[in-house]
Amino acid sequence: MSTNSSSELEMADLPETPDTTGAYPRLNDEQILLLSQHGERKALAEGATLFCAGDRDCGVFVVLDGKVRVVQEEGPGGEARVIAVHGRGRFVGDLSMLTGQAVYVTAVAQTDVEVLEVLYDGLKEAVTQDQALGDLILRAFVLRRKIHAGLGAGLRIIGSRYSADTRRLRDFASRNRIPSRWEDLEDDLDAEATLRAFDIPPDQTPVVIWKARTVLRNPSNTELAELVGLRAAPSRSAYDLVVVGAGPGGLAAAVYAASEGLSTVVVDALATGGQAATSSQIENYLGFPAGVSGAELADRAVVQARKFGAAFSIPGEATSLTHADGYHVVGLAEGEDLVAHAVVVATGVRYRRLDVPGLDRLERSSVYYAATEFEARLCQQDPVTVVGGGNSAGQAACFLARRSPVVNLVIRHDDLGRDMSRYLADRVEQSPRIKIWRRSEVSELVGHEALEEVVLHDLRTDAKQRVATTAMFVLIGATPYTSWLEGQIALDAKGFILTGPVVDGSEGGMFETSRPGVFAVGDVRSGSVKRVASAVGEGSVAIRQVHGFLEAEGRR
Repeated sequence: MSTNSSSELEMADLPETPDTTGAYPRLNDEQILLLSQHGERKALAEGATLFCAGDRDCGVFVVLDGKVRVVQEEGPGGEARVIAVHGRGRFVGDLSMLTGQAVYVTAVAQTDVEVLEVLYDGLKEAVTQDQALGDLILRAFVLRRKIHAGLGAGLRIIGSRYSADTRRLRDFASRNRIPSRWEDLEDDLDAEATLRAFDIPPDQTPVVIWKARTVLRNPSNTELAELVGLRAAPSRSAYDLVVVGAGPGGLAAAVYAASEGLSTVVVDALATGGQAATSSQIENYLGFPAGVSGAELADRAVVQARKFGAAFSIPGEATSLTHADGYHVVGLAEGEDLVAHAVVVATGVRYRRLDVPGLDRLERSSVYYAATEFEARLCQQDPVTVVGGGNSAGQAACFLARRSPVVNLVIRHDDLGRDMSRYLADRVEQSPRIKIWRRSEVSELVGHEALEEVVLHDLRTDAKQRVATTAMFVLIGATPYTSWLEGQIALDAKGFILTGPVVDGSEGGMFETSRPGVFAVGDVRSGSVKRVASAVGEGSVAIRQVHGFLEAEGRR
């Protein structure tokens, strides 16, 4: 998509941005009439601002007459680039308007305009009357978020590729689908110019620049989350339910609990969506025959849960589970405690690291544990290596092959279909850009400050071979995230949570743990099926058992 400097075209009548992807649909008269019953008409003069980057809880605007342009401010001088122009019948807004976060762009009246402003509550009422309208708006917002991410229309992260804090900020923005642009101090001339413009010494990086004027020097993940509205302050002294973990199982629990009237808060140490959100395409999920990205599935679930009243607080890393005065208390690393009648644990698993020479030196610059659009852009036109033989590794290999000329997939056995769905294994084997290294393992990473090669060890012949690669994606299985629960509830020998009949003395449902009122769903549960659909099913069914517990305790 082309962009222009609005300082050069300030008075120009920019043409409406064509809708080639479905991101900028036009509403019909019936849809506009329905929305008008829940909104307010406003006449705005040319140059008036509809909303600004950083605003929260603003409404969606339907253009009734005239044109509105969406821009992003670029620097201290106030210059901006045009992202899109909307004319009559189009709606102006962003996914943040449905998730309660800050918007990342600014909307300005390009001409005198008449608009219909529909606030969040009014929009909820309207889409309950017209499901197609709700689907149209949500799909457009999801697509716009992808466009904004591709353009870097949001945060600017400036720092060295060799900095652990730069990598942390990049990863946090990527996993939370926050549109951002990374400027590398090592070879990006724009980064140096930006630091001079803001009078920031290089030794104070990494920095995050927000709205072209707010500068955060090496912020924590929590500070960054508060800036963009990911963290909701607790609104109750005690909730009906705390959901710990915002992967598919946790999100399903939140949707069903909130829709059935339970006061619900969801916390996650890093981002909504869990490991599933890193999947570029989930093709075996019911109801999506063409597939759905994990990020889109997560965003849709968050919008759905929030519609029913669930609150989200990201990051919110659980560090302890205690019991006081008949309540469960979840301690958080961020210093707050959440008190609830019941708890659903859906913390999932974390990918294992490779124990090989060179990893400690090169991990922060060249090793990844997810393959999202952000990582794919960093590796464009370069050879990469994926380690692992499961579905996550197969999806990553296929996704990266769209941009990288060579994707080396390293597995320790012969049969790609052993741990990978057959349809996916076939796709990997048929891809001309994916080279499968069977019965092999990575034995060393080579490079000084950035990865240059991996050494592959052939387990059959004991031969070793150097293979050129600029990034390595490690997807080799996982361990449960349950260290914070040790001594509080029963775990199996591998650290997964025991539930249901396998728990000694348990008379609860199949998802209840050894502590009444604490339930576990998804990958963290011992004996679970490691699939997105099964995690969603467990999260929804567990809420029926939560209701049963609350009723037995006289709390409903």
